[in-house]
Amino acid sequence: MNAECGQVSADDKNDKEMLPFQYRESKSERLSRLPNEASAEMGSSDMESKGPELFEVGPSNDGYQMGLLIGQKFSKEIRSRLAGDLILQNQLRPFAQTPQGKQLIEALSDNNRNKFPRYWDELLGTAAGSGVSLLDVCLVSALQVVLINFRKEILPFVPKTLQVSSPESVDTIDDCSDVLVVSEDLAIAAHNEDANVALVDHIYLIKAKLQNGLVFVGYTYAGELPSCAFGFNTHGLAFTLNSVPPSEHEIMAGGIGRNFVSRDLLEATSMADALRIIHSCEVSVGHCYNLIYMPDRKILNVETTSRNRVSVREIGTTPFFHANMYLHLQVDQFTCQSHSFALIPGPTLYTLCTAIIDIDQQTLSIIKGNPKHGEISHVFSVSSADSKTLK
Repeated sequence: MNAECGQVSADDKNDKEMLPFQYRESKSERLSRLPNEASAEMGSSDMESKGPELFEVGPSNDGYQMGLLIGQKFSKEIRSRLAGDLILQNQLRPFAQTPQGKQLIEALSDNNRNKFPRYWDELLGTAAGSGVSLLDVCLVSALQVVLINFRKEILPFVPKTLQVSSPESVDTIDDCSDVLVVSEDLAIAAHNEDANVALVDHIYLIKAKLQNGLVFVGYTYAGELPSCAFGFNTHGLAFTLNSVPPSEHEIMAGGIGRNFVSRDLLEATSMADALRIIHSCEVSVGHCYNLIYMPDRKILNVETTSRNRVSVREIGTTPFFHANMYLHLQVDQFTCQSHSFALIPGPTLYTLCTAIIDIDQQTLSIIKGNPKHGEISHVFSVSSADSKTLK
């Protein structure tokens, strides 16, 4: 195997190459190949067996209170994730104690708090509710949850002396992939959510109702703002996200964090409003947004990077595949030969779920684990004022 690119042999891909995009083996599947006593390691609490838990919060416009309730509900998951996240423990936390790290985190905190004060309060409430300890960073009381929310914005600046080579301690490049199509007969976004092994059992769904009646649902990594993966709201706006890694010289230190942009997208009122949100943010690193707006039967692929550079492509009848490389925004990017199509075997990456957003049916379905098994954990009606879970 090529350790950097994560190549695997053809034998490992025989039963997976018919899928529309890559499938990463999960911990439970690896254990199923071991003796029965090893499988007991997963226990009855294995979230892959039932899908992520849905938690309803609101109606409220108080960011801190909303975050507090989320933190209290998922305190166990948040604490467990932080304790087992080797990138956090071995790289982010040590870097946060250095002069360079303190300066960077203070800038990130100030800029994101000033632009999105309610979401910043939500983050602090989540930390307080979970009981996570504080880290004193310069003049800002930065939390461990702040570090994981700014993971992509901080890691490019971590000195190589703090970077380690074990698979669990390497940040992933191939985070997810999408197939998008809008034709006369079909308008759909299919999203594979792939993640680092540290996220096993550390996922939940937040269904939040605001005082203005808006309801949104976000697939959420424990301790992070909803959602760094995918979500929708009752205005008919949905999105999925793809990580795209610009070269280091393209990254702007202390800019707006990706998690704060996607949190704001959950409250977007239209496609135009979603584009306004993306254009108005001086982001630190690159990102790709697949915006789905059901009232107009439209899907846009939006690539962004620092210094307000944005490229928009409307999806049509030709199926469009997007993974973790820029396709139409002209930007220097990190490259690894065929890395967008590489399979990285456990324990580094695996598929958490597949989300299918059907514009004509106005549904978002979540398929747990390997999508070829078709085990649906949730089906949401996007158009419903109550965003009912149908299954």
